[in-house]
Amino acid sequence: MKFGKSHLVNLAMIVALIAIALIGQRFSPLLLPKADVTGTAEPGCDLQRRACPATLPQGGYLEFSITPRPIPFLQPLRVEVTVSGIEPRKVEVDFAGASMNMGYNRSELTAASPGRYASDASLPVCVSGGMTWVATVIVETDRQRIAVPYRFDVSH
Repeated sequence: MKFGKSHLVNLAMIVALIAIALIGQRFSPLLLPKADVTGTAEPGCDLQRRACPATLPQGGYLEFSITPRPIPFLQPLRVEVTVSGIEPRKVEVDFAGASMNMGYNRSELTAASPGRYASDASLPVCVSGGMTWVATVIVETDRQRIAVPYRFDVSH
C-alpha cells in the first residue's frame, strides 16, 4: 500500500493531536486541581475588610487575608493563610474570575512561622471595570488536598 503526501500529513496531524491530548491529561491537575475536601468560608465575611476564617470539614481551622485593603488591581498584594489542626505540605492561592477566564493566577505560599504561610501576588486588570474574584486556598497535606473558595469584588 502506497501512502500519498496528504495521507502522511493526516497521519502526522492525528499523532500530534493524540500527543497534545496526552500532555493535557498529564498536566491538567496543575491548572484545575481536584480537591479531596472542600471547606466553606465564614458566611458574609468580607476580604475587603478583614481576614476570613473557615472551619474544615474533617477538623482544623483556616484563616485567609489579603492586604492592602481595599484590594486593588495591578498592585502588589500580600496574601496570608493561617492554619491549625492540620499539617500542610504545600499552601497555594489560586485567583480566578467568577465570570471571566483571567488566565493562570496561582501563588505558592511559603512558611512565615509555624502555621502561617504568606506570599506576594497581584490581580490582573479587568477591562470591564469591576470584577468578582474567587480566591481558592489550596492546602495539601500528606493525605488530602483541601480547597476553600473565597469570593470578593474589586472595582477600579
